[in-house]
Amino acid sequence: MTPINADLHCHSTTSDGTLTPEELAARARANGVELWALTDHDEVGGQQRAMAAAQAQGMGYLTGVEISVTFADETVHIVGLGFDPESSDLVEGLADTRDGRGPRAREMSEQLAKVGIEGAYEGALKYVGNPRLISRTHFARFLVESGVCKDTGDVFRRYLTEGKPGFVPHRWAKLGDAVRWITGAGGMAVIAHPARYKFTPTEEYALFTEFKALGGGGVEVVTGSHTAQEAVRYAGMAREFGLAASRGSDFHSPGESHIDLGRLPPLPADLTPVWTVLQERVH
Repeated sequence: MTPINADLHCHSTTSDGTLTPEELAARARANGVELWALTDHDEVGGQQRAMAAAQAQGMGYLTGVEISVTFADETVHIVGLGFDPESSDLVEGLADTRDGRGPRAREMSEQLAKVGIEGAYEGALKYVGNPRLISRTHFARFLVESGVCKDTGDVFRRYLTEGKPGFVPHRWAKLGDAVRWITGAGGMAVIAHPARYKFTPTEEYALFTEFKALGGGGVEVVTGSHTAQEAVRYAGMAREFGLAASRGSDFHSPGESHIDLGRLPPLPADLTPVWTVLQERVH
């Protein structure tokens, strides 16, 4: 069977992307995507637009979201796929998660001011489609635009990460909350880009064990930030924990992302793709 070109992780102007849901859908289709999901951070406000745009482009669509959780003092992202975006538990849980971003952003700006970078909060706000979703990415764009850093990679080497000016930790939802919101709304919870987390092998094993026990169903094996070697590693974790495999570019912007929509290598053939499990949830 020919593998389908599914891209189940990307971001629009509803969170920290630079393209609208409609522009993303057109770009995905132009790149050969057959099944798409928009997974904005802690927000489902773009889902109806994305679904309509996907259908207009002739693509299948799975509802999506990327929820920030705190696990072992590290921020971990859990993607939700194929859920009811009007589920009250999910919508209310995401609102509570987002509400912490504003105070954190002001504190980040105060820290940057102490090292001579003034007006960062106001500068970052220019890049936010939704002020309640202000994030480090928006600060990074301001720091590049204002000439402090040459690109977003330079920003995160010098600022906004642990031990650097402008870093402020955020206490997110608990892992169990995120999995419950997603599964309670009829969807599947997926661990996003697992190679990005700075866990010891023991902590990582604990994450997968607890995630599975809570009802989590999938893991991103092929994603924009994974090397070929990391994809092999997490394919092994999918097999070991009985998780379905997901595939997504984590596309944010034409100028910033590791890889374009729909340009990922295929999943290993022996894994169960998340979309086969969620077949009845595809619009």
